[in-house]
Amino acid sequence: MAAIDELLKKYWGYTSFRSHQREVITSVLEGRDTVAVMATGGGKSLCYQVPALYLGGLTLVVSPLISLMKDQVDDLDLRGIPAAAYTGSLTYKEREEIERRLAANALRLLFLSPEKCTQPAVLRSLRRYPVRLIAIDEAHCISEWGHNFWPEYRQLSRLKTHFPDVPIVALTATAVPEVREDIARQLGLSSPREFVGSFNRANLRYSVVPKEKPMSLLLSIINRHRNESGIVYCFSKRETEEIAHELRKYRYNARAYHAGLSAGVREKVQDAFLSDRVQTVCATIAFGMGIDKPDVRYVVHYDLPKTIESYYQETGRAGRDGLESECVLFYDPEEYGRVRSLIEHDGRDKRRIGIAVRKLDEIVGYCETTGCRRKYLLHYFGEEYAPENCGMCDTCDRSHETTDGTAYAQKIIGCVGEVSGNAGADLIADVLRGSKNAKVRENNFDLLPSYGTGREQSRKQYRRWINDLVRQGYLGRTGDGSRAICLTETSAAVMRGEVRVMLPAPEGGAKKRQVEDALSPEDRELFVALKTLRTSIADRDGVPPSVVFPDRSLIEMARLHPSDRESLGEIPGVGAVRLEKYGPDVISAIMHFQDREV
Repeated sequence: MAAIDELLKKYWGYTSFRSHQREVITSVLEGRDTVAVMATGGGKSLCYQVPALYLGGLTLVVSPLISLMKDQVDDLDLRGIPAAAYTGSLTYKEREEIERRLAANALRLLFLSPEKCTQPAVLRSLRRYPVRLIAIDEAHCISEWGHNFWPEYRQLSRLKTHFPDVPIVALTATAVPEVREDIARQLGLSSPREFVGSFNRANLRYSVVPKEKPMSLLLSIINRHRNESGIVYCFSKRETEEIAHELRKYRYNARAYHAGLSAGVREKVQDAFLSDRVQTVCATIAFGMGIDKPDVRYVVHYDLPKTIESYYQETGRAGRDGLESECVLFYDPEEYGRVRSLIEHDGRDKRRIGIAVRKLDEIVGYCETTGCRRKYLLHYFGEEYAPENCGMCDTCDRSHETTDGTAYAQKIIGCVGEVSGNAGADLIADVLRGSKNAKVRENNFDLLPSYGTGREQSRKQYRRWINDLVRQGYLGRTGDGSRAICLTETSAAVMRGEVRVMLPAPEGGAKKRQVEDALSPEDRELFVALKTLRTSIADRDGVPPSVVFPDRSLIEMARLHPSDRESLGEIPGVGAVRLEKYGPDVISAIMHFQDREV
């Protein structure tokens, strides 16, 4: 289908599709119901936008948030693709204008919320138009097995009844097999084709750090990314306000975002973030699904997430432009009990509580693994990652830094045997360090032979070593939900000195990285000038800077210095419409920069 390649080049400025995009598009164009699972930043939207142009008529797009619809419509309009969002906030005149365009077949994509598109009157109205395709975005919301279930999505089964001959494409970034099956069942899809792309976001750097002096940790991360965009996910509304307030004390432009704020305030914060007037948003999980910002450089989880799925989706908001970005999780093992208690008392039935606790255990496992974090995430989603060292997570960065830890392994294993599987990693560390805290005294652990035999090491170091001994199989966990540490069949061999145990050496410092590091000093100066130009254009046109040009395109411009229409048109991400609209300004800025250099 050469035509879809021509559409890609003309409207998006790219010469090739990403993984699975062509297969999904082909399936849709063949009239097949389709389920597509593609990582955040993998280009899901093209899987219905390109078919919308190819098929003509009208494509309906069900999207969960008005802000997400608005961003997509702005982006499509900029590319010369007629689109609109039909929401409850429209004025009578705006609704009338959309209906006029629909009647004239002058719209290719119409975005609707799940609540709006399942209203009987709206469904009857839509049947008057030439609907060629229906796209369900964030399709995992339809499944109670997913991490972000929306009851309103259940009503989308009506679409197949009203449009039995129209293919449906369901798209999501996070769906394990049982969720994918539930999506197809709930939507009433007919023998759907399923495409599951790689979950590997190779440009994201993952790390988990002990939650000790968290504000100091956060400041160091933001300082590494000064003048770059980032999101800090927090557990509570109050915490978002407190952290944002604290960051502003240090002159960082930070704002809070949570469901307790009015819709107007939330919209202002989001618009300021998208337009680069706010660099850091401190948010609850209420923030994110509607964010189409490609240049988020860091995502910090200030507190323990509840599931791998939500963590993966939230970290996926970093680096959607393909440039290197970091994802840091602050981990305090004591948060496990607090989150588990909330799960067990939120009114759900025992089956759902059991599922939620299992998912919580899996995210704790991610935090405590001493193996490759990327491998752990991918394995969770059913994808095997062959390399032993990804080079882009904290454990792989230090994987070669090991030391002979047999003596400490014996101390730790000996202590575990003495407490008889009745203690977690922190309590074992307290016993070894000779702590006088209440738990140690209440259990009479201060009378054990191992008490105080390892005062020279920190609690953090023991926790790390205990986790590594579990990974290597020299220790285990009781499996009763308490996460207590217990002995295994190989523990005795360590105590007898029959094996040499290698343990991780202390951690090193964090690396400072900037997305434009690959540029020369002169090219980096042009990159900054082009970013300034992009901001002024965005302000003039009332759109987010990333809609004008993504960072990746600016970096290529700074590297190649295109000084005419032909060479600028070859830059990935420019496209015919952007070239026509913004080309003269960009070429003028580059030529001015070159003249100044001379």
